[in-house]
Amino acid sequence: MYKATDVTGPEFFDQPLSMHWSAISPLYSVDESSLLEQLVSLAEPSVEENGRIESVAADLIERVRNDKTAVQMIDALLLEYSLDTREGILLMCLAEALMRIPDTATADALIKDKLSVADWKSHLKNSDKLFVNASTWGLMLTGKVVSLDEQQEGNAGSVLNRLVNKMSEPVIRKAMNQAMKIMGHQFVLGRTINEALDKGRKPRQGGYTYSFDMLGEAALTREDADKYFHDYLSAIEAVGRAREEGTGPAPSVSIKLSALHPRYEVFQEHRVMTEMYSTVLSLLGHARKAKVAITIDAEESDRLELSLKLFEKLYRHESVKGWGEFGLVVQAYSKRALPVLAG
Repeated sequence: MYKATDVTGPEFFDQPLSMHWSAISPLYSVDESSLLEQLVSLAEPSVEENGRIESVAADLIERVRNDKTAVQMIDALLLEYSLDTREGILLMCLAEALMRIPDTATADALIKDKLSVADWKSHLKNSDKLFVNASTWGLMLTGKVVSLDEQQEGNAGSVLNRLVNKMSEPVIRKAMNQAMKIMGHQFVLGRTINEALDKGRKPRQGGYTYSFDMLGEAALTREDADKYFHDYLSAIEAVGRAREEGTGPAPSVSIKLSALHPRYEVFQEHRVMTEMYSTVLSLLGHARKAKVAITIDAEESDRLELSLKLFEKLYRHESVKGWGEFGLVVQAYSKRALPVLAG
């Protein structure tokens, strides 16, 4: 049986790449408690590190508190419905879906559909995931962990039913729209790459930069994949032009592999390593020519090893060697993160 201790000692990092590969799969199902026992010792900060952490945290808190726009937006939503309540946080979660809808008519239709009490159960099959997301929103927006225990609440549908029964539909719509504004202010820079670049120009002049990502990528058909390929290509070209302006640190582009092939799955490894490989390699060629850094975004954990195989093959290609601006997102909370990073 694979031992968690095999990846926590300093000697592990000196092992050849083949050893790192062999360490990844077993950690997928390793006992979490035993692994954490070993990892905690690696994460113990020194007195000096604690001092730096406190200093940076204090600076970030001060800057957030001084962002009057953000405070005003959250206050406006609190006037509509308190984010200290289960219903208010769930409302925020539902509003997140609206961020992915481009037109008002479809957004209104979604809100009306979601506010149909009779349909809650069918719409919220994965209520456990919604409860987790709701707790996260509560922590992010109010600094509190909002308890959304399914055993206590019944399910997400019962909480949302209470929400609909308490409030009129127009009030809920207004609150959801306000929630969208908050999320748009905090997490979405623009509806198009050019709009995002325009809004990001001033922060870039101040020394900040961005990795631009598209919301909602998922190719179900070859036509979808072709569309996303051209969208990424357009984004690379736009970011390349912005880079030439020299208004600040160069932005980069983040891509999702699932957007570039309709069969990005373990059982289709041959197609991923041939068809998708060619597609991504083409994007990398354009990006390198435009001097735009590319990052492959993380996705479902069951496709991690497949993405690593593809990344390695791409990374070793002659047209990518020596570039230094091609990267891979690693989910730090994953049990396999350490051997992935060591590799």
